Amino acid sequence: MTDRTEFAAVDAALAARGFTRMHFELDRIEMLLDLLGSPQRAYPSIHLTGTNGKTSTARMIDSLLRAFGLHTGRYTSPHLETVRERISLDGEPVSEERFVATYREVEPLAELVDQRSAEPLTYFDLTTALAFATFADAPVDVAVVEVGLGGAEDATNVIQAGVAVLTPIGLDHTEWLGDTIEDIALHKAGIIHSGATVICAAQEEEAARPILERCAEVGATVAREGAEFGVLRRAVAVGGQVLTIQGLGGVYDEIFIPLHGAHQAQNAAVALAAVEAFLGAGARRQLDIEAVREGFASTSSPGRLEKVRTAPTVLLDGAHNPHGMAATVTALQEEFAFSKLVGVLAVLGDKDAASLLELLEPVLDSLVVTGNSSPRAMPVDELAELAREIFGPERVEVAEEMPDAIEAAIAEAESDVPGELSGVGVLITGSVVTVADARRLLKR
Repeated sequence: MTDRTEFAAVDAALAARGFTRMHFELDRIEMLLDLLGSPQRAYPSIHLTGTNGKTSTARMIDSLLRAFGLHTGRYTSPHLETVRERISLDGEPVSEERFVATYREVEPLAELVDQRSAEPLTYFDLTTALAFATFADAPVDVAVVEVGLGGAEDATNVIQAGVAVLTPIGLDHTEWLGDTIEDIALHKAGIIHSGATVICAAQEEEAARPILERCAEVGATVAREGAEFGVLRRAVAVGGQVLTIQGLGGVYDEIFIPLHGAHQAQNAAVALAAVEAFLGAGARRQLDIEAVREGFASTSSPGRLEKVRTAPTVLLDGAHNPHGMAATVTALQEEFAFSKLVGVLAVLGDKDAASLLELLEPVLDSLVVTGNSSPRAMPVDELAELAREIFGPERVEVAEEMPDAIEAAIAEAESDVPGELSGVGVLITGSVVTVADARRLLKR
């Protein structure tokens, strides 16, 4: 078989485990990692959880660590185009060749675990093991690891990281984590282990309480946004924003990040504090400002208000819950001066579509409702009915397929706008799957 064919076979074998099958239990992943020689113990880790901002913050941490000369492994999910994006070495997705080689090493041991377990390893269990084995083999100086879902019982929680990062917590995945922010925070605080340093974004009181209780219980040190670190100033700049951040070790100024929105500024402050904690900076030692500036300037976050076309501007944003969509809408209002903005929306069936639509209604002139490639996608007619109630029938168009939806949105954005199209935009949003589908079409 060719390398490409072999990678496709491995990709299919992973997918056969059920891309959305979830079974929260650490026994299986622990057994597999034991058989592999505990690769996750070969390097220190920074572990991230939260409801929104995890991947962007992980990418910033990765970029900062590389600016300080460290070899990094980064594990994030979900992916946009290829599973290889989940496992990065020094900022780049692993090659097909390396991915296949690692899978072939892990595969027979995974089959052994499947035979010994009541429930076979999940897709996420196996990609987690592949990531840890890849990082040990590389080798990396540090791994930046994002939780898949929750925290306490997530497959990544075998690392027991020395630095635990909690981004803002809101309501999401309630069918798995509970109906209240307190319940969800309790799950996520499970990544805090004995003696860890915890970097905590500003939280609602409901979320802060279980986090602080967990810190006290296991003897972890906590640094909180707004108390020990935070954004002091931010200004919109061409292609992003310029920040002044109060870090654990002092004030860092003139930091450019090529990302939009106050939420990304907050992510930057959290990322910087995490890297300070990892590198031992603090009250008496500040990190090198030039390395910090270099690390932030080279950060990217695909699918987060990502501009993929101009005239008209087409933005992709993976906001899929009310907390995330509120941040997206605020960024659109503050940083983009659209004279006309058309939305394309496809969401998963378990999401709060009505709240997403209510948040989008004031900033969109019209909306095209469609579906995405997920088997869990909300039926288009069901989403359209909700959209008509909130936007009014005259502002809603329906397109069953994503290519038709994008074409309709661009045509609508360009209509009735004389001359210049620089102030005209299309926002494609509602799910990471929606963004992935659109990205494949628009970046060909």
